[in-house]
Amino acid sequence: MFSFDQHTLSEALSADLPMILEEHQQLLQKVSVKEIAALALLMQEAKRIFITGAGRTGLMMKAAAMRFMHMGFTVHVVGETTTPAILKGDLLLAASGSGTTSSIVKAAEKAHAAGAAVAALSTTTQSPLAALAQFVLLIPAAQKQDFNGTISRQYAGSLFEQSILLIADALFQTIWKLSDAAPEEVWKRHANME
Repeated sequence: MFSFDQHTLSEALSADLPMILEEHQQLLQKVSVKEIAALALLMQEAKRIFITGAGRTGLMMKAAAMRFMHMGFTVHVVGETTTPAILKGDLLLAASGSGTTSSIVKAAEKAHAAGAAVAALSTTTQSPLAALAQFVLLIPAAQKQDFNGTISRQYAGSLFEQSILLIADALFQTIWKLSDAAPEEVWKRHANME
């Protein structure tokens, strides 16, 4: 399928790795730290947190769910067989770059109808998901079909997906640091049947 040599690959990687990091540094200067803190407050107030995202964004959200569980939050991933019904007092944390992904919008509609809060992570505040959300964390990254590379030189929404993981890990790190929880205590929640 491909026939690259090691030298060509090494040279390309030497350019692409710093480019990806540079894009994140530029993006994170545009994301409001106060808004991320506001999201942390919503998480603290929630009885339970429900997490949803599709595709690679969904994988990043599952990684976030794991870390939030390690911190002691009661977290459920939408669509898993053991996920209970969302109720008033719960929080749906929904990520969609476009804010139009049908399964994510439907989850937000159901959460809204049940009286749960909805917080969206998205590249836009003008979408069906944003309209349902009480809170939108705007992440000004490229959407999947930004083929001209004006926002990101990476492929198909990669910058948005990667930023979900970075922001979630920053949330975890900050909450953990401020909680003074010993690493050994947090570790007790780590899976022991891997």
